[in-house]
Amino acid sequence: MFEYFPGNYVWNLGVVATLNSGGQIDEVDRACRPIRELAAQGADVGTSAFMASWRAVADQLEDQALEAEKAGHLETAGQAYFRASVYVSQAERMQSAHAPERNAEYQHSVDLLVKSFELLDPRTTKVEVPYGDTSLPAYYCDASTDGAPAPVVIMWNGLDSTKEMMVGAGFHHLLAARGISTLMVDCPGSGEALRLRGLTARVDTEVWAAACVDYLEERDDVRADRIGLAGWSLGGYFAPRAAAFEKRLALCVAWGANHNWGAVQKRRLNREGENPVPHYWDHVMWVWGESDLDTFIEKAEAVHLDGVVEKITVPFLIAHGENDRQIPLDYAHRSYEQAVNSPKRELRIFTAQEGGAEHIGLDHLGHVATYIADWVSDTFVELDAGADA
Repeated sequence: MFEYFPGNYVWNLGVVATLNSGGQIDEVDRACRPIRELAAQGADVGTSAFMASWRAVADQLEDQALEAEKAGHLETAGQAYFRASVYVSQAERMQSAHAPERNAEYQHSVDLLVKSFELLDPRTTKVEVPYGDTSLPAYYCDASTDGAPAPVVIMWNGLDSTKEMMVGAGFHHLLAARGISTLMVDCPGSGEALRLRGLTARVDTEVWAAACVDYLEERDDVRADRIGLAGWSLGGYFAPRAAAFEKRLALCVAWGANHNWGAVQKRRLNREGENPVPHYWDHVMWVWGESDLDTFIEKAEAVHLDGVVEKITVPFLIAHGENDRQIPLDYAHRSYEQAVNSPKRELRIFTAQEGGAEHIGLDHLGHVATYIADWVSDTFVELDAGADA
């Protein structure tokens, strides 16, 4: 993995994620260069300076976008708004849960991204998924053509990513090229649902899945019999758990085999493995709505897939990097071995030689994303062929 900040895995993860999300290397370098010395002091120190330095580059881009828009150069403006959103989003991700400016920075990243949709990608729009007495914020990329309903993949993020980062990764465009729509959702505990609505994570993720499927079934541009679910990072727990119990789903992808996230928390208490974000324990307690570490650790013990993946009865892909420094490779094998009732289970391990070997393939995200998109497309075709036989 490219390591701009030697020895600082967490900050390097942010850099690599940005470069995999449309960031330009010169702009990323200009954002990072003023804070290189701070990085040597660890992941938690200097995150406010990280925000300020990255925001300065984003502000410059936003000024360029405004000038381009005034001149009628809408493609140029849209690209600049998009990259500005990526930089603000990735820098906001690094902040403490208690940082007073965090929600405002997050909202700004959303506003910039929605502006880029208007100029570059009108088939992607911001939508709301009804959920109890509130709703889950999401982006929907419509791949349907000529009024014909299209298959769709629901995409969930993990502990510290957001729906804006899903857009940055471009997976929805890969699926759209294959005739598949995408619903990118901030579930409880992530993104806008957590920051602006106070919705925290829960173990029984099939509740979120039911809300997403209910929403999609109401759309006339969706094939209700071809709704898949993919989740990356902690979504590698969220998605398989949901697919085990929400039987309207047609397939499932664990993009990172988070088979026993509760056990990972105990490993992190013992300083085994890498943390994904600064201010880690504050972050996880914020996500799960807990105020003390002991209660959180007790709750986290239920976040595992033992006795769960056996209930998955649809095609199931597990994609994992052999050098994932956050989630043990053994968990990928465990999910595969236990998914005995899936009619098509596949374990794909990405190696350092080919790329995609780090957590969720962030060292070569495009390689992993393309493989998953092909698997999803092929599986939908196979399901149609089986239905027609």
